Amino acid sequence: MGQQTVSRGEWQKAREKLLAKEKAHTRASDSLAAERRRLPRVRIERDYFFENVDGRHSFEEVFGGRRQLIVYHHMLKPADPAPCSGCSMFVDNLGHPVHLNARDTTIVLVSRAPVEDIEAFKTRMGWTLPWYSVMQSTFNEDHSVGGGFGLNVFLREGGSIYHTYHTSGRGVEALGTSWTLLDLTPYGRQETWEASPEGTPQTEPYQWWRLHDEYA
Repeated sequence: MGQQTVSRGEWQKAREKLLAKEKAHTRASDSLAAERRRLPRVRIERDYFFENVDGRHSFEEVFGGRRQLIVYHHMLKPADPAPCSGCSMFVDNLGHPVHLNARDTTIVLVSRAPVEDIEAFKTRMGWTLPWYSVMQSTFNEDHSVGGGFGLNVFLREGGSIYHTYHTSGRGVEALGTSWTLLDLTPYGRQETWEASPEGTPQTEPYQWWRLHDEYA
């Protein structure tokens, strides 16, 4: 059984009915994002270290000088004979990171795999995002990931680092654009139309958007 064939007028009526539901869904999504920006946060007390080809890095260094950090936990394992296709599909669909950077946000990958394995697979996939080994720490386990996959968000403020958000499963599946990723952060898209906590940095919508080679 396929789709029903109707006249243009009948199609328009059906489309308008669906559009009303789509707009309600968008408004509900905006309300959910506003609530997410008001989630309580947890101060990070442990000294985690992250490793890549450049050596060992503190948690603060992973932020790259920015205030917000999105971490995707890729399931790559040591000597992995079959790297996770779902994790890899997610990374393939991430946008150019400079758009997140423009909103004071860094995105990185982490895995419980050796640096040399990470670099080999990163080269194979043609990825350029920073990717760190967390084999020597409990970073995954402490942030609701363990041996699986997931996404966590952190905020650097006043000399401290805070854990602000976690999602996994289909919560990750729905992500992949700069807008949806920013919606997970405590500052959001940082546009004036958003219902955000007082003190959140904001500018007029659209005006900050650039071609990825035009950001300062």
